[in-house]
Amino acid sequence: MAEKDVKKSTDFLNVDETETSSEWAKKVVDGAVGEKPSSAKSAAAPQTPESSQDNITIDVDPGASSPADKKVSEEVAAETEVEEVQESIEQSAEAEESLDIAMLQTLEAEKNQYLETSRRVQAEFENYRKQVAKREVESRERANEKLVTEILPVIDACDGAITNGSADVAPVRSALVDTLVKQGLETVESAGGPFDPELHEAVMHEEAKDSDGSVVTEVLRVGYKWKGRLIRPAMVKVRG
Repeated sequence: MAEKDVKKSTDFLNVDETETSSEWAKKVVDGAVGEKPSSAKSAAAPQTPESSQDNITIDVDPGASSPADKKVSEEVAAETEVEEVQESIEQSAEAEESLDIAMLQTLEAEKNQYLETSRRVQAEFENYRKQVAKREVESRERANEKLVTEILPVIDACDGAITNGSADVAPVRSALVDTLVKQGLETVESAGGPFDPELHEAVMHEEAKDSDGSVVTEVLRVGYKWKGRLIRPAMVKVRG
């Protein structure tokens, strides 16, 4: 009985020396074999059943790694590489976003500058247009004023003819004056009013018995305004 147990024990420990330490360690972990003998001599040595159960040791190479460990290492390396790629993508996205924001800010500043320039140019053009329109109106007014000034002697001739008894001239004078009045001709009020050097031209004077000031006593030639502007002062006789 004892010899059978010893033979069984030696068969359990009889391991091919050509096996690598890692292969043998894997078999030990899986429970396939027992302790790896250090030599063929140790495998052939007789042992008792007690010694085969109590003195079995496992000699595992510390530098050896199992396929499972390699797989775990590869998975960790793959995860690390994925994380690095994701981090690189995120950094690239942040850089592109920063660049887009900077570009938008630049475009916004250029837009505001162009808008301000456009508004300024538009305002300047509007002022220029108003000035041109105003000068055109003033030019037309001066031309009309010059024309009216040249017509005034005709009106004076009509007044003289009427004073001398030529009543036939009155309708012509009335029609001419009415037309000019509609366009802006005004008569300077003189007779009986105070003398105003800005509106009257005094050509005759007479002494006054009181000191109430200078008064227009007679109009020798009618004065006129064109659209509120004096174009010819009234020629008058003044008392005082």
